[in-house]
Amino acid sequence: MSLWVKNVVSLGASNLLESSLWARNLTSSLLASFWVKNLLSMLESLLTMTLWAKNLVSLWVRNLGRILKSLWARNQVRFWVMNLGKDLERSQSKQTSENPLTWSYPQVAKPEHRPTVSERLKQVAANSVSAQCGESVVRVQVNQDLLGIGRLIQPERITLGGCAATEEDAEAHVITFESELHGCGSELTMTEDVLIYTFTLVYEPKPLANTSIVKTSAAMVDIECHYLRNHDVSSNALKPTWIPNISNMVAEELLYFSLRLMTADWQFERPSNHYYLGDIINMEASVMPYHHVPLRVFVDRCVATLAPDVHTVPRYSFIEDHGCLVDAKLTGSSSQFLSRSQDDKIQFQLESFRFQPQNDSQQLYITCHLKASAASSPIDAENKACSFTDGWKAAGGDDLVCGCCDSSCAVSKKEGENLAYF
Repeated sequence: MSLWVKNVVSLGASNLLESSLWARNLTSSLLASFWVKNLLSMLESLLTMTLWAKNLVSLWVRNLGRILKSLWARNQVRFWVMNLGKDLERSQSKQTSENPLTWSYPQVAKPEHRPTVSERLKQVAANSVSAQCGESVVRVQVNQDLLGIGRLIQPERITLGGCAATEEDAEAHVITFESELHGCGSELTMTEDVLIYTFTLVYEPKPLANTSIVKTSAAMVDIECHYLRNHDVSSNALKPTWIPNISNMVAEELLYFSLRLMTADWQFERPSNHYYLGDIINMEASVMPYHHVPLRVFVDRCVATLAPDVHTVPRYSFIEDHGCLVDAKLTGSSSQFLSRSQDDKIQFQLESFRFQPQNDSQQLYITCHLKASAASSPIDAENKACSFTDGWKAAGGDDLVCGCCDSSCAVSKKEGENLAYF
């Protein structure tokens, strides 16, 4: 028994010893393998560092070459500049050794003072136009040296209100015009005492043949003929302190009508004729009676167009049938006649509008036919001012006179009518 145990123990010890030797050999092999791996890694790193160092040294050598080359070039330039400076200094020193220069820059001359001279040219009157105003004819004589410069004008280049000369004296160099007072574009104005007929003598020079050169200036001469408005029946006329209308004989009966755009307060004439849609246009019609019997003015009819011609299309008649303001009835606007403050004036309002197609710069022409009747005459269907506000209403008088505004009012010729537009 003890021998068996002894053999077993001996065998176990032998096996344990062999196992220990195997483990030691294995450990040694593993350590040798790990060391070899580390050694290879270190050699690889060393090789990488060697390549990096080689590249770094190569780059540093190239940069060093550039720097040295730049420094060499800079030194060469500096050396050349220094030599040039020495040469210049040497040449200047040679010049300074000569006699000093006596020349200097000339002084700037001061501008000569010239006094300001004001000369006003005076136009010399030619005294080359004369006029004779007759009872119904005006006679105008013009010297061909119209401008007083010794140059004769051509007779065909001068007109009296568009009328050519009626006579020509080649020897005396005189051109003659004759015209009736109402002819040759005359304009009539009237004051309280006189009638004034104004003619315009127009000279328009013509360029020289085959050139655009004109040797004389154009000229316009206004000629006025004045006539007293009133004439006594006899040389021993009665002159009372009061002047009844029938005590004077008027040379010519003329009535002056006007149609004006007014400001919102009706105090002044409106300076602008520009309106926006929806604005109210205030208009005032009036007549100047002068020595006539007291008058009452009416707006007989009005039409709006895009041109001065009342017959053009499109057109809009907003006052018809002798004073019927139909705009409010047709469009529902607030257009109306205002109550009269005096017989020789009538005011009315028109709501602004425009024609289609729309045009931002559209300009309207309003043409109205005005007439006047004696203030003592009754207001009737032919002399009225009617507005539509929940029915026809008269600005003065009975509303019954507006009854024909829905149909047609009678037409008859009346004295004292005039056409006005703006």
